[in-house]
Amino acid sequence: MIKLLNLFQGVGTLFVQDPKIAIARIVLILLGILMVYLGKKEILEPLIMIPMGFGMAAVNSGVLFLSATQIGTIFMDPLVTNTDEIMNILQIDWLQPIYTFAFSNGLIACLVFMGIGVISDVGSVLKYPFTGMLIAMFAELGTVATFPIAHAMGLSYGEAAAVSLIGGADGPMVLFASLSLAKDLFVPITIVAYLYLSLTYGGYPFLVRLLIPKDLRGKAVKTTNKRNISSGEKLAFDIIACIVLCLLFPSASPLFLSFFLGNAIRESGMTRYAKLLEDVFLYSATFLLGLMLGVLCEASTILNPKILPLLLLGIIALLLSGIGGILGGYIVYLINGKNFNPVIGISGVSCVPTTAKVAQKEVNRVTRYSFILEYAMSANICGVITTAILTGIYVTFIPLM
Repeated sequence: MIKLLNLFQGVGTLFVQDPKIAIARIVLILLGILMVYLGKKEILEPLIMIPMGFGMAAVNSGVLFLSATQIGTIFMDPLVTNTDEIMNILQIDWLQPIYTFAFSNGLIACLVFMGIGVISDVGSVLKYPFTGMLIAMFAELGTVATFPIAHAMGLSYGEAAAVSLIGGADGPMVLFASLSLAKDLFVPITIVAYLYLSLTYGGYPFLVRLLIPKDLRGKAVKTTNKRNISSGEKLAFDIIACIVLCLLFPSASPLFLSFFLGNAIRESGMTRYAKLLEDVFLYSATFLLGLMLGVLCEASTILNPKILPLLLLGIIALLLSGIGGILGGYIVYLINGKNFNPVIGISGVSCVPTTAKVAQKEVNRVTRYSFILEYAMSANICGVITTAILTGIYVTFIPLM
């Protein structure tokens, strides 16, 4: 029997591990299969869910006997800190170089932000700056309100700030902040964040239908003719906004640089660079991000006792941000003499461009004659900026507390 267990070690290790870990492995394998299915059906975001599901299933299947006394995997070790151990593991674990040199230092987050910058049109922000920014500020409700709740539940200020940023629905921000403020919980916070961000596409439509009556969801927005914003004006906005925000919040300057540089390349007409950032950087980084997150979902990591409160706090943060965004939509609706669609408020949660698409789809469910995407993208991009600002505030001031 022992020889058979050694021959098929993925199965064999199930019988020598703590029963809780063995059961958790089986559950996570099944969850990985479910995530692949939901990604294929586009119920959840396939770009993240499919590689994440495969990684989760594989890492919990491929557990082996590393020595006579040690059980583990040859994927990677996210918790190793000793330099000699890292150098040794870099030669053994196949994903360790990507984790060490691109994931755990925030490089992947910045690459994703460059790609997001390339696909974002800041012209909508310049057309509707006050509308977009007002909605975006209300949509930070979860990012702000979850912080005291998390601290009251026993998390440190840094951990509370990092998990609160899940409410911004911007994965790179959470990854970046948790590296700075909550290294011990970096892995579980990042996993929770990306699991929930993929749920925004499936969950927020129900929140919109719950809080906004059908007649308001189909409301057309009467707009005045606004001149088109030139690429030169957009480029000027990119460089000025980048400099100002970097001056005010230097701790988040890598994120500001990445986003605004990506957008500047788009507006400068450098098509080869734009294609590189969108087709190579963005999709490569997103693929590796999903795969790494799946591999991080190893049973012994997931069974960290702090995971349960993080799961609860993550959903609270996203729920409050969604409610705050819709509240902002209602306020703009009243300010504009009821000439506004409050559904646009959900796009203030900065999951670019997911929440903007959610807003337009919910309007389309009621009527095909109300096109609100330009307003939604303004709020969406403003949401990226406000979340980055809050990230900078947290990263700057929390260490001083």
